[in-house]
Order: sequence, then C-alpha cells, then structure tokens
Amino acid sequence: MKKIITVYCLLLSLCSFAQRFPDAIYLPNIRTAKLFSQNNQESMAIVRLNSSDLLELHFDDVDPTPKNYYYSLELCNADWTPADLNTFDYINGFTQVHLSEYRPSSITQSKYIHYQTLLPDKNCMPTRSGNYMLRVFLDGDTSQVAFTKRMFVVDFNKAMISAIVQQPYDNQLNKTHQKLQLSVNTNQLNPINPQQQVQVVILQNYRWDNAVTNIVPSFIRDNILEYNSEVDCVFPAGREYRWVDLRSYKFSSERIEKIDKEAEPNEVYLRADGVRINMRYIYMVDYNGWYDINTTENINPWWQTDYAKVHFTFVPPDNQPISNKDVYILGDLTGNKLGNSGKMRFNAEKGVYEKTLLLKQGYYYYTYATAPQKVSFPVGDVSQTDGNYWETENEYTVLVYYRSYNGRHDELVALTTVNSKNLSLRN
Repeated sequence: MKKIITVYCLLLSLCSFAQRFPDAIYLPNIRTAKLFSQNNQESMAIVRLNSSDLLELHFDDVDPTPKNYYYSLELCNADWTPADLNTFDYINGFTQVHLSEYRPSSITQSKYIHYQTLLPDKNCMPTRSGNYMLRVFLDGDTSQVAFTKRMFVVDFNKAMISAIVQQPYDNQLNKTHQKLQLSVNTNQLNPINPQQQVQVVILQNYRWDNAVTNIVPSFIRDNILEYNSEVDCVFPAGREYRWVDLRSYKFSSERIEKIDKEAEPNEVYLRADGVRINMRYIYMVDYNGWYDINTTENINPWWQTDYAKVHFTFVPPDNQPISNKDVYILGDLTGNKLGNSGKMRFNAEKGVYEKTLLLKQGYYYYTYATAPQKVSFPVGDVSQTDGNYWETENEYTVLVYYRSYNGRHDELVALTTVNSKNLSLRN
C-alpha cells in the first residue's frame, strides 16, 4: 500500500511539474526546438484568432535516420492545466498532423535531420482563444512525446491593455527594480465579478519562473481594471544579457577563448565569465535571452549549420561556491527555466562553475542566475551574479484571461509587450 501511495504522489508531482513548465524536451536526440512567429526567431508563438497568422516550428533529430513525427494541440487554462473541453470543441479538423517536411543536414560535420513546418495547419485550426500546448510525438503514438512547446491564440477584440514601466517609489527598490503599471479595459466583456473572472499574467523577458500571477486590481472604474500596486507588479531589473557569437566555428569571435577543430563535434571554450555586481552599468543592445540560429558561411542556417560542445565557465567571488545556492545558465538556450539542462557544476580544483551545452551555430544571449538548493520550482536570482539596475532594458509581456460564468476554459482576450527603455507598446 505504501508503494502505491508513493507512486501516486510521484505521478501527481510530475503532472504538476509538466503543467507549470510545459516547455520540455523528453527525447535525448531532439535539439534546437524552436516555435516562433513567422520570420521572427526572437518572438513568442502568438497568433490572432481567426487570422492568417503563421508560426514556424523547427527542430533537429541528431539520429540521422528519418522518423515519423506528428503534432497535436491541447487547449489549456491560464495556469496550463488542461481545459475541460473535448478536442473537437476547439480544433476544426484533424487532431493530429504529420510533419512531412524534413531534410538531412548538408555540408556539415554533424549529422542530423532537420524538421520544420508552418502552423496552424489548415486542417487543424484552433477555434477558441487561449493557451495551447503543442505536443510533438513519434509514430502517431501520443505516449511517445518528443517535446512540448507553448503557443498562444489571442482574441484581440475583447479587451485592451495600457501599460508602462516605471521606477518604483520605494527607496529600497527604486535603484534595483522596475514596476509595471497597467490598466485593462474590459468594456467588450462587461464582467460581473472581474476579480474572479479576469486573470492577469506578467512575464519579464519571456521567463515563466518569475512570472507574476494571481494579482487583483487596485482600483476598478466602470469596466477599467487598474493594477498599480507597489508589491504585485515589481520585478528585479537585472542587467543586460551576456552574449556569444557562434555563427562561425572557423574563426574565433570576441567571446571565444579557443576552438578544438579536431574534436567531433567541435569543442568551443568560451572566455570565463565573472561576477558583474560591482561593475558600472553600461547599456548594450541584447535580445533579452533569445537566441538566433544563423551562420556567416552558408546559405540556409537550419540544415547547413553545425553543432559544437560549448563550454561555459563562471567564476564566483574568491573562487568559492555560493553558499546554499545552485548556479544556472538562464536564457532561451536552456528553455528559460532553471533545470538540469542549465545547472552548472562547481569545479573545486579550479574554483569555478562549469557547464557544457551542445549548441547549433547562431547568436546566443544568456545570463547566470542562482536559486536555493533542493527547491521544486526555483526562481532565478541574478543579484549575486549580475546585479540589479533599474536602468536595464527589459521587455514585459502582459496576458489577460477571461472566463464567463458558463465558460469551461480561460480565454486569452488581450496580450501586449512593453519595453522599459522606450516605454512603447508592441502588440
């Protein structure tokens, strides 16, 4: 009986983890899985309801034998739990789509099969707004999941967002944090109980580990909800992301110490990164953690680019491990989450943290973050690695969900992004 209870608790834990972090890779042969708005690698996977918007899906299978991959879409609530609806209530067409477009790598040292497609497919169209989980799996068998990705279908006709980034008024935070002030116009929805029916989620640089959720409006004027709390919408500002140019393995860019071209795949050793807490703040243009698959040598970056083992090194203060903390590489290259894929190992002999990642040629932005050890859902903290400066350029994405009293899922009724530098909205 004890064993049954233990297994049941483990399954519940795994389900909870999957719901909170839907972006995950389950097969070790899957690499560089990207889902983004068409022609824009540095973007979230967002389409407007009943529009012609398209997304690009790309991924590599490092097993050079072609396989039969399929994908499906699952409608989820604001917290990424499955919606209480039948698939045919939100999908017009087939529930599974075969990924028929693939190509072997060409003129590369690394051998892989590159798969790509545009979606939503005309034979598998979402009919409701909301969060969707894209599942890619093998041989039409949904139990053989290769990876999952988040996707958003927005009905922009139901609500409007006005947002601006400010310096906090609190003297203890105004040099290190940023505050988001926003209002949501729900005139088209006319909610009876907006505190219960309307949910707001705020992301900083597209991270979900430190997302703000479960906030209530500070004021309600008619159908306009004001969110102006000095507690709820305040984020540590961080610092501009670090970067590395891996578009060529033939020539070393500024951040590369050396390249072992005899190894297969190539071994790329980056210059050691140190703590930047006491360094003067300098503004640099960055992609806020995104990475861009690209090359300076070939025509098509998706199947004419190579992989390399890239060695990252972080030097902590006094070459001593950070007490009771784990150190992670954080950015889109590690799924924007704190997990084993980005967790660094402390080398006591050298007094540094180390991590090796298999990366495809491109331009990468990343940061180092710490988190308490042995925590189920860690939140990244850059205060001990990069520091927090309120002048930092960050992007904040606001998602607004609504559920009617007879509704069975959370509709995504508004979405916008505001930049802390130019304070302008980008829908």
